[in-house]
Amino acid sequence: MRKISSWGLAQCLFWACVSGIGERTAPSKVTSSIKVPWTNSTTTASSSSSSIITSSWDIPVGNATTSVLIPSTSSTIVLPGSTTTDVVVTPTSATTAPPFGNGTSSATVPSTIISSTSVPSGNSTTGIPVPSTSLSSATVPFGNTTTSATAPPTTSPTAKPTLPPGPFRGFKNGAYFTNWGVNSGFHPQELPVSELTHIYYAFADIDADGTVKSSDPVVDLQKRYPDDSLSNRTANAYGAVKQLYIHKKLNRNLKVLLSIGGWNYSPKFVAAAATDASRYKFATSAVKLVTDWGFDGIDIDWEYPANDVEKENLVKLLQACRQAFDTYTLLHGVQYQFTISVASSAGPQNYENLDLFTMNKYVDSWHLMAYDYSGSWDTVSGHQANVFSYESSAESKRLSTDAAVQHYESQGIHPQKILLGLPLYGRAFEGTSGLGQNYTSVGQGGPQPGVYYFRDLPKPGAEVVYDDVAKATYSYDAAAKELISYDDVRSTTYKAQYLKWRRLGGAFFWEASGDKGGAGGLVNTMSKQLDWLDGTPNNLHYPTSQYRNIRWGMPGE
Repeated sequence: MRKISSWGLAQCLFWACVSGIGERTAPSKVTSSIKVPWTNSTTTASSSSSSIITSSWDIPVGNATTSVLIPSTSSTIVLPGSTTTDVVVTPTSATTAPPFGNGTSSATVPSTIISSTSVPSGNSTTGIPVPSTSLSSATVPFGNTTTSATAPPTTSPTAKPTLPPGPFRGFKNGAYFTNWGVNSGFHPQELPVSELTHIYYAFADIDADGTVKSSDPVVDLQKRYPDDSLSNRTANAYGAVKQLYIHKKLNRNLKVLLSIGGWNYSPKFVAAAATDASRYKFATSAVKLVTDWGFDGIDIDWEYPANDVEKENLVKLLQACRQAFDTYTLLHGVQYQFTISVASSAGPQNYENLDLFTMNKYVDSWHLMAYDYSGSWDTVSGHQANVFSYESSAESKRLSTDAAVQHYESQGIHPQKILLGLPLYGRAFEGTSGLGQNYTSVGQGGPQPGVYYFRDLPKPGAEVVYDDVAKATYSYDAAAKELISYDDVRSTTYKAQYLKWRRLGGAFFWEASGDKGGAGGLVNTMSKQLDWLDGTPNNLHYPTSQYRNIRWGMPGE
């Protein structure tokens, strides 16, 4: 009995000590929930009490979203993954300098809390905006480069960060191909498809109720080429649509997008984007046209929203299109992400009427129309596609590509989503003594007054001048007093180096029929300079196409 009592007393003393220690070390009012992302899941790390949590944000890592709640005091958080990421929050202010460019200007971020976040998602770093109650500068890895972007100060505190593009798979090199060009003798078979990753087929028309439709059914679907059957009366697609599908079938990295709008049809966007009903009609009919024709997405070319109402409606229109494509792929089991691109202005008078930050959630690629900077609307001659500003006057209103790129990045657009536009035509100034001088007219031109295709330039007798400040080319005929601003092989080569330096996603050309082709062509020049072209496969599966040959995958072609 004595031995048993001693043993029992020892056990009581031991558990009393353990209980006391537990009571002294247990935290009060602390909850923790951690879900580890392995696929498309969500990870939440919480550290909360009644008063110390001051900010939160979402950080995209691959296909997962990681939410982090942080205390107001400085701390370090290590996120799970193959690399170590430090998240440090310091109660201070900061100055963010543009990552690239010739200047040394900087943008000050007005905030009392600035957080700097690096998230592993590849072997490099890029920047995305992290909007919250305090502005943040975030660094997210993509590719082999580092780019920073600052969230605009007007961002809603509840808005989520803009998702960056996926892993970089090569530069895009695209060209617009017009259906009216077929009537002028330039056919789909002449496209340099081995040098292209994307073709933008221009343009689809828009009905009053918002329905997207063919602007030329004969060229698009009915025109017969030598290899087409003349007696086949079944529901097959012919014309340019068939030829583009054959290009895709033989070149699996070639994507074809339907470009909707353009200068002539752009006024119809106002009504199409105005109501829920018209936006739904636009989106569903665009999806039907794309999946009937065997295309890979759409390109929205609205030139241009003019006020705040149209600015907001364009965002809603893009959202409707994204939802319509996602619904189609879900319902029909199509394992493909259809693309949405936007042709957008490089001039502030137009891009200020675009809600770039919000639009970016639904846009896969931005086509920066970096041309038409000078023309018949100006009082003096000038470059029409210069990379940098070339006038020293502080009052100068001249546009430049570099200024536009910086603006788009400042609105939270990842540089890899920006494609640099190049013209395959030149703009003329007659009766002028040189660049920046008065002129009398723009002349007769080729396809239209004052415009000449690149394939016809330079004119005989004209001297080619390269402006090393603007990084732009023009030709000048002193006898005829004619100046023509255009891109040539030299300026295109520089632009290829510029977009790699800026870490942009690639380039596109307006429009394919203006090129010379071969080694002297600009599409070929860009392709060689970029070297690594986008290898993302296209889609050939269209189970709902009303055209039998596209629905069956163009057998025998």
